[in-house]
Amino acid sequence: MKARPNPVVKDVQADLAALATAFAGLTDAQQMTDFLRDLCTPAELEAMADRWKVVPLLLQGVPYREIHERTGVSVTTTGRVARTLEHGHRGYAAALARLDADTAD
Repeated sequence: MKARPNPVVKDVQADLAALATAFAGLTDAQQMTDFLRDLCTPAELEAMADRWKVVPLLLQGVPYREIHERTGVSVTTTGRVARTLEHGHRGYAAALARLDADTAD
């Protein structure tokens, strides 16, 4: 009988940390854009861009249906982003704070 190789053990937290370190090492928007285009499929990029697009509108209190009319992003996706804004890891807030700090300079 043929020996089976040992199964690969994944460390999801370590993998995510390594990816985050790669992102953090990029120094400008063009490098980030190039990295995202290499890393993600066009559909993944569109989904992420759609989520990011609705964040400021949600924070302004724009209703979900109006967000859909303005952006074409589904009400379902908008709802997911809203839940993440409220119950997530505060990543959107950190990114927005960084953008605000950069524009204040």
